[in-house]
Amino acid sequence: MYENRDTIARLREDIPSFKCTPGCHDCCGPVTTSSEEMSRLPVKTDAEHDAAFEELNCVHLGPNGCTVYGERPLICRLFGTTPTLPCPNGCRPDSMIDPDIEKQVHFYIANTRQVLV
Repeated sequence: MYENRDTIARLREDIPSFKCTPGCHDCCGPVTTSSEEMSRLPVKTDAEHDAAFEELNCVHLGPNGCTVYGERPLICRLFGTTPTLPCPNGCRPDSMIDPDIEKQVHFYIANTRQVLV
């Protein structure tokens, strides 16, 4: 478990950040995340999950955007930082993610138990 925490922390540091378009949530659909990342997020009811999924939104999307931005999963952090997951509004960091780091993120996702956020 601590290995996963260390891996998540390291990958978070290595994913570049950028400013989003205020009010945008185009990349905030239902996603999967590791059990470790999910444990950091507030627990939502089945009804909240169902309502969000019905709208094809993330259950943590609020009226002003992401309500868990500081703890958002790796896949959410990856959006807009790589040509494979571009921001639909053209937002991006000054320097895109290092391809080796992107591979490590995808490797982590592929090799951990994933749950629907």
